[in-house]
Amino acid sequence: MPKVLISYYSRSGNTEAMAKEILKAFISYPIDVKIKKLQETTIEDLLEADGIIIGSPTYYGGMAGEVKVLFDKSVKIHGKLAGKVGGAFTSSHNIGGGNETTILSILQAMLIHGMVIIGDAEGDHYGPVAIGFPDSRAKEVCRNYVELFAKLLLKLFPKKEADL
Repeated sequence: MPKVLISYYSRSGNTEAMAKEILKAFISYPIDVKIKKLQETTIEDLLEADGIIIGSPTYYGGMAGEVKVLFDKSVKIHGKLAGKVGGAFTSSHNIGGGNETTILSILQAMLIHGMVIIGDAEGDHYGPVAIGFPDSRAKEVCRNYVELFAKLLLKLFPKKEADL
């Protein structure tokens, strides 16, 4: 069964609430999902996962420094995340608060690792965004994003005989 790591950094609780919505959305898929605060996430967690979704609040149009520290540490395993599915989500205070650039900063690091990314042609194109605490729109975007992410993950990491 494919493994997903949802790792998030949250100060106000908004990004954490999104992480929990994303976790809930995985329930209908044959995927083993682990959720961890970013401060508790290790390089080994990244290596063990087939899919990695990182959440960060939007700070000045970019990922939180704590998230950047994890990516800086991941230089030690450069190339070993290649082929894994990556994704990102964010929360911010304003609609024009730098949400897309925050997600793109996370996805950029994932792409440099060789990870596979999926976009959403209908919803939040780069990954889920909440303005403040996740409202019904943000929760729906999280569910739709997980559907796209899970389908890609299951195509790239089909069930093994041991999982049947």
